[in-house]
Amino acid sequence: MRLLVDQNVPLAEEFFGELGEITRMPGREIDNDAVRDQDILVVRSITQVDAALLEGSSVRFVGTCTIGTDHVDMDYLRKRQIGFASAPGCNAESVVDYVLSSLLMLAEEQDFVLAERTVGIVGAGNVGDRLRQRLEELDVTCLICDPPRAKQENRDDFLDIDTVIKRADIVSLHTPLTNEGEHPTRHLLDATRIAALKPGTLLINTGRGTCIDTMALRQRLEERADLSTVLDVWKNEPAIDQVLCDLVDIATPHIAGYSLDGKMRGTELVYQAMMRHFGLPARRKLGQIKPDNWLRKIVLSGSAPPMEALSLCVRACYDVRRDMLGFDRYRQRLGLTQAFDRYRAEYPVRREFSTLRVELKKNSGDLRDAIEGFGFKLKLAGK
Repeated sequence: MRLLVDQNVPLAEEFFGELGEITRMPGREIDNDAVRDQDILVVRSITQVDAALLEGSSVRFVGTCTIGTDHVDMDYLRKRQIGFASAPGCNAESVVDYVLSSLLMLAEEQDFVLAERTVGIVGAGNVGDRLRQRLEELDVTCLICDPPRAKQENRDDFLDIDTVIKRADIVSLHTPLTNEGEHPTRHLLDATRIAALKPGTLLINTGRGTCIDTMALRQRLEERADLSTVLDVWKNEPAIDQVLCDLVDIATPHIAGYSLDGKMRGTELVYQAMMRHFGLPARRKLGQIKPDNWLRKIVLSGSAPPMEALSLCVRACYDVRRDMLGFDRYRQRLGLTQAFDRYRAEYPVRREFSTLRVELKKNSGDLRDAIEGFGFKLKLAGK
């Protein structure tokens, strides 16, 4: 078989090589001519998979190594009886790492204590629920908004988004993009809700760019400059709003979920689904082929101040400032639109918190809880 794979999909040769000949291409360059003679297409979120791409091709299976599927025309695939797989949850840990690194950085810069803030989490799926669990380990109060899940599970502890906006100091969006239905998320934060954000609110979006009315957000930041903002996803990627990009506190080019570990899990999930589709045994496992983390261990004394020690571990594993500064350097050299894709294509290796082992004394108390709660591997001295 012939396989066309996005060049940013890691371990493609290791997982898919037994199936046939692999061709690699940048995701935005994959077009109808490129897929015409291919049997299998493996993409990420920047490739639009629809009739314009696949019509007249021999593609029998499409895999996207991402959690989202809004770039895929599912009705067309069903009509053509083309097999499909995505990778739900593959990069959830990576996105949570990004959010936590951003929060700790801004807490340090703005001199606030995270445990004294109330965080509104909009979207309680794979990412939002993990974020809640980790924040609650630091005794952070979390308000949850997820109407579909609240209805499905009959939850009375979830709140509507307007209540979250009114009460939260930090609002973090983790919703898919939906244009229709009972609870559409397109412009979920519209001009009215953006105006309702309290002065000093920290707004984070790592879900989908179009969930925010970006023109309304830009206007608020230009006129009042009383919000802190972290944007990793944008409307009209990669041709994003230059002015808005310059106004936000942390601007990154859709890389929150770009840890090597998340990408590798995405490849493995698509591989497993692909083998099931073709009735073949899945012989490869990620644990057999993934590389070791070059930073394996940090040793801390039990007397280390908990928040300082936690911040040290976070920065050692993933410091969001690296991506802020890296993206800015690419922008200065290449211009915003080209920098957006180039930085993603040349993204430096990043590992998740779970790949770092932290050794502590047994009597570390609050520090032990914080380190373990943030997802690091914990080893107590003497064990």
